[in-house]
Amino acid sequence: MPRSNFRQEVEIKLRVMDLSTLRHRLKQLRAREILPRTYESNTLYDTPSRNLNRRGQLIRIRIEQPSANARSIRGARTSGAILTYKGPSRSFRGSQTASRKRKDRTRFKIRDEVEVIVSDGEQMSAILHALGLRPAFRYEKFRTTYALRGIRGLKVEFDETPVGLFVELEGRSAAIDRAARLLGYTRSDCMTETYGALYIADCRRRGIKPANMLFQPTRKLH
Repeated sequence: MPRSNFRQEVEIKLRVMDLSTLRHRLKQLRAREILPRTYESNTLYDTPSRNLNRRGQLIRIRIEQPSANARSIRGARTSGAILTYKGPSRSFRGSQTASRKRKDRTRFKIRDEVEVIVSDGEQMSAILHALGLRPAFRYEKFRTTYALRGIRGLKVEFDETPVGLFVELEGRSAAIDRAARLLGYTRSDCMTETYGALYIADCRRRGIKPANMLFQPTRKLH
């Protein structure tokens, strides 16, 4: 029987400008690798009129495969498919003052999220097609996930993407703030854009037409 998980996702992105500096900080913080480097192929589905996108909703099928240098690591994920629903982003809610809340809205992305692990991604895609949904955007990345000592419930996810290197911090807002500081970032560095939005912005900077955010074929699973 498929396993499902409903939760509220709270996260930020941080752009990695210097990989050696990030690795040094993770080592200093005694970060523990909890999921090894994994290749992800993600496909977003929408109606032909992009109704889900207009409502800020997302339906995604993610296929995961351990990368070539992670296949022998204990705990590496096996190939599988994950069906994900994400609701519209909501503003930060906490005990801060009104002015603080307004600032926090731009620092945290908060969405309801439901995930279901499915045995067959192709069959799941066929179901979505039967419901009138079609592939709208594909993107790839490699992800390595860490935990920081002394910060419970926080995931530090290092993402290698076709448009650059990023760290996603996911957990409670206070834990995210603390981890960002420990990694050498300030509040002004926090980003809430999706990878799709970052890809479109990158295409505009380079003067090319957006399509899908994919690696060159030689990069996959390396």
